[in-house]
Amino acid sequence: MSLAKEFPYQYHLEVVFRDLDAMGHVNNAVYFTYLETARLRYLKELLSLPDLLQIPVIMAEATCSYKSPAFYGENLVIGLGISRFGTKSFVMTYQVETDRGRVVATAQTVQVMYDYAAGQTIPVPDWFKAQVSAKQGNWTHE
Repeated sequence: MSLAKEFPYQYHLEVVFRDLDAMGHVNNAVYFTYLETARLRYLKELLSLPDLLQIPVIMAEATCSYKSPAFYGENLVIGLGISRFGTKSFVMTYQVETDRGRVVATAQTVQVMYDYAAGQTIPVPDWFKAQVSAKQGNWTHE
């Protein structure tokens, strides 16, 4: 059973040759690029923004736990959602798996709301929380 499909947003990709390391599987650092791509697409869609420069967040932390290797040609599904809000930050939780349901990695990132013009962090706006609630409903992740 695919757990990634239970997340509010899914990003699909095929593993390409350049993502592999000398051992023939996806290099550990590449997963952060996969997460970044999925995260930016989700936020851009969530906020209905025309370009990435308008996303009012900055990365604070990223962690990834590797569960099994991914190989060239495999189709991956990255499920993600916003799992927790802080005063000025929010946590995104991810599950990376093959399209057959094998878990490849789990991850979390912490984003801080940021006013780039002022060069400072800001509280998570109520409008942002409302957008997340409208998209994710009552979704939670344990």
